[in-house]
Order: sequence, then C-alpha cells, then structure tokens
Amino acid sequence: MTNPKDLKTIGLTPFSYHANQPLFRINRDVPIIQALHHASDLLHIAKLLASDAAMIRDSDRHAWASHFLQDMSKAIIDDVAKVLDAPCNNRA
Repeated sequence: MTNPKDLKTIGLTPFSYHANQPLFRINRDVPIIQALHHASDLLHIAKLLASDAAMIRDSDRHAWASHFLQDMSKAIIDDVAKVLDAPCNNRA
C-alpha cells in the first residue's frame, strides 16, 4: 500500500447541487491528511451550529450553515475515501 502521507485528493467529488448540477467540487492534489484535518474543523463548527440551532428559537441560519458545512465535510471525506479505495493503493 502507498504511504498515506503521499496520497492526495483526486478532485472527483462534487457538492452543493442546484438543479441537479454541482456548484462546487473538491480540488485535486491536496494531501489527504490536510483534507481530513479541514473536514474535522468543518464538522466541529457544524456541530456547534447544530447545537445552537437546537437551543435557540428562529435559528434557521444556524441550521442551514450547519447543513452546508456538513455537505462540504462529506465531500472531502468521500474524495479521500475514493483515493484510499483505489486499487493502486490497496496492494498487499
């Protein structure tokens, strides 16, 4: 298996769809370790916003912000998973 420190995003994962068209896509060639750190940061903020949305009345902006951060985080993780699942990275 390839050393994970050498693996980079492949940039195939879209997110934030409008009319069945993706508005954004994960960039390629980002080291996956950095991409996962960024996803972790986004998920932390999304968790805080979701907690606020649960506790505060009329907090649609918190819920939508959390939703979009989670969408971005999922795309990062999905792109990293595609790299890790690639046959060239799974040689014994």
